[in-house]
Amino acid sequence: MDASPHIEVCVTQRFSASAERVFDAWLDPKRAGKWLFATAACPMSRVKIDARVGGSFSFVDRQGSEGVVHAGEYLDIVRPRRLVFALSMENSPKVVTRVIAEIAPLKQGCELTVTHEGVPLGVAARTEGRWSGMLYGLATILKSA
Repeated sequence: MDASPHIEVCVTQRFSASAERVFDAWLDPKRAGKWLFATAACPMSRVKIDARVGGSFSFVDRQGSEGVVHAGEYLDIVRPRRLVFALSMENSPKVVTRVIAEIAPLKQGCELTVTHEGVPLGVAARTEGRWSGMLYGLATILKSA
C-alpha cells in the first residue's frame, strides 16, 4: 500500500453547452478520446468505454514508442449530473484514485466540477494542471460539435 500523503484536487469550469452535452462527452468514445487524458496535439490512439456502473474504460495514448494506459471502472452514473470512476494508470497500477464529475445546469449552459481524490501529493499540481487543460479541450470540442 502507498503510504505517501494524498490530497484532493478540484477544478471547476463553466460551459455554454447544456449539462447533457457535457455529460455525454465523457462517455462517447469519439468525443472523449479527443479531450479526456488527451492533449490537442495528441488525441488518444485507442478508447474503449463500457458506460454502465461496474463497466470499465481504457484510454491508450502514445508517448513516443510507448503507450500509456489510463483505465478504470465506473462507480456511479447519473445522467446528466454526476459521473464517478476509479482511475489507475498502467505504469502505476497500485495507485488507484477516484474522480467525481458533477454537472450543475445554469440558465445558460452548465458548470462542471471535477474532484480527483487520492492524488499523491507529489503530483497534485501537475494533476490540477492536466484537469484544467482537459476541461479546456472539452470546451473546444463542444464548441466545434
